[in-house]
Parts: sequence; structure tokens; C-alpha cells
Amino acid sequence: MKLGIVGLPNAGKTTLYNAIMQTEMETSNYPYTTTTPNQGRALVPDERLLKLDEIYKAKKTTYATVEMIDIAGVAKGSSSGEGIGNAFLGLIREVDALVHVVRCFIDDNVVHVYDSVNPVRDIETVDLELVFADLEMVDRRLTKVEKTARTDKSFQREYEILKTIKECLENGKAARSLKWDDEADQKLVESFTLVTTKPVLYAANVSEDDLGDIQPGSPLEALKNYAEQEQAGFITSCAKMEAEIAMLEPEEKEEFLSDLGLTESSLDRLINAGYDMLGLMSFLTAGPKEVRAWTIRKGLKAPQAAGKIHSDLERGFIRAEVVAYDDLIACGTYQGAKEKGLVRVEGKEYIVKDGDILDIRFNV
Repeated sequence: MKLGIVGLPNAGKTTLYNAIMQTEMETSNYPYTTTTPNQGRALVPDERLLKLDEIYKAKKTTYATVEMIDIAGVAKGSSSGEGIGNAFLGLIREVDALVHVVRCFIDDNVVHVYDSVNPVRDIETVDLELVFADLEMVDRRLTKVEKTARTDKSFQREYEILKTIKECLENGKAARSLKWDDEADQKLVESFTLVTTKPVLYAANVSEDDLGDIQPGSPLEALKNYAEQEQAGFITSCAKMEAEIAMLEPEEKEEFLSDLGLTESSLDRLINAGYDMLGLMSFLTAGPKEVRAWTIRKGLKAPQAAGKIHSDLERGFIRAEVVAYDDLIACGTYQGAKEKGLVRVEGKEYIVKDGDILDIRFNV
């Protein structure tokens, strides 16, 4: 999973990035502290791997990863060269989804570029700049395709789709608001790598006092309602506090979160929300050499899941021996699960489930 972090300057993007990546990138009380993009990978927390390691005593444990890109703040005029946000927009065209960090805390010591906390206004400001950036790209592509379509009818559908997207963007709406029933059309739209086609997860950056219930009439409630209307993801996080927690030892971190009444860190909540939003899950492989998590889209069949491990496994797929994680843990050993008939042999049409432990049989 690859996520791009966007938002206004001083919304807390880099602070959240630090919390997730357990780094200490510079943050300051002025806009555009981030002058070069921050990029990195974080391990996806998965307690199942720890349990499997206890059983197999594996030499290596490999977690799934999430890649994060934190770009400079996007503010009014960024798409036409104001500030420096536009310089990095190209970096997030290849991400799977956007994490839009929205400031919901009031702190006179942290400058707000518009001098007041108003989440919906801030979202609309950033979204409009992303719309403008996409519109510029669509216009360029449309000019080329229009000429080609006059002599090559195979480009006619692309021309029609681009015209539809352009009209949508000119009305100030994100391209994700358009729905494409035809799979070929959907793939064509994805090939344009438009920023506003990406799913969005709104990350409300709140004060420590606002981590509990959402108060009626609060900026946080306004943001939550907006996210629901947009059918977008939504999480809350006190980025400053969690950046500090992230630097603690695991035992201290767990105790700190518990004292705050939290069961998950920002990373846990963000990844869980991202997986749900993108329709992702993890299957597992386990043995003395390695226990490992593999991220795939829900609904994938066994051969395609095997292909995530290696292309030869998909090409020469014969069958998969499958045991559910919970069944294996309950039995204590793979052999114990097998003796109870909980290890199944599945063929090419089997749809892999979250937590399945696969042993692939293949021949190339």
C-alpha cells in the first residue's frame, strides 16, 4: 500500500509522518517547513506473525509494509505556482490513496495559514488545487487525443472519457465522483493517474483533549460529517502526542496508549482504515525459514495470490494447502491442525481469505 500525505501548511502532515514512520523530520511554527518530500516505509503491525514465530521458531519474520510520501503543504494558488506544494504533486500521482491531514486543534502558538480553524474550508481549498492540477493534465492529454481520434477511431472512447472528466473538474468536483461501469473504461481512467481519482482518508489532527467523544458543533464533528457525505475514510489523531509516543520502547508505548484509553496507535488506525478503503487484506506463509504477511486485494483467487510471492508460483500453480490462522493457533501446530482435518486442499478457483496460511504446490 502506498499513501500520499496532503493538506494545508501547518496542518500536522510531517508530525503525523513522524508518528507513523518513527522518525524526527523537522517541523516548525511556519508554513512550508517541508521543502523536500519525506518518503519511507513502515511495517504493518500484525500480531499474527509474532504468534506464528512462536510456533515455527522462524529464522526470519517479514511484515507487510506501507509506503508513505509526505509532500509540502498545498495552499490556495499551489496549482499555479504559489508556495511550493505544486512542485511535489507529481509524486502522489502514483499512490494508492491520499491521507488528507486536516487541522482540528486550536493553538495560538502554531500559525494557521488562514488564521482560523475551519476543517471543511481547508479541505475545499486543498481539493480545489488538486482539481486545478488534474485539469491542466487532462487539457494537455485531451489536445493530443483529439487530434489522434480524428484519424484513429480506437482513440474515440478515450476522447469521450477525457471530455467527461474535464467537465467534472471544471465544475470544481473531484474525478472520483464519476463512476465507470465498464471495466475497460475504469482501467483507462486509472492510467491517467489523476490525483482526484484517488480514494481519500481524512486524518483529523486534534488536541489531546479531543481524542475522546466528538462534541456537537465542533470542528471535528463538521469534518466527520463531511467525510461521511464524501464516503471517505476518517480517523482522529493527536499527531504531536503520537509522534512522541512513537519514539518510546514498545512496552512504554503500550502503557502510554492504555493510560490515554487508546487501543491502537495512529499507524494501526491509519493502516486499518487504508486497508478497508482499498479493499486490501493479508494472507500468510509460515515455516522454519520465514513467517511472512502478503498484502493482496480482497477477492483474489489462490493462483493470483501465489503470484504475489513469485510469478513462477502463479504460472505453475497446482494447488494450495490452506489453514485458517485461528485454527492453527487453536491447535498449536500445523500437524495438529492437519490431524483435525482443518488443513484443506484448494484449487485454482479458491478465493483467499484474510489470515489464510498458504502452502503453494506448483510445477514449472
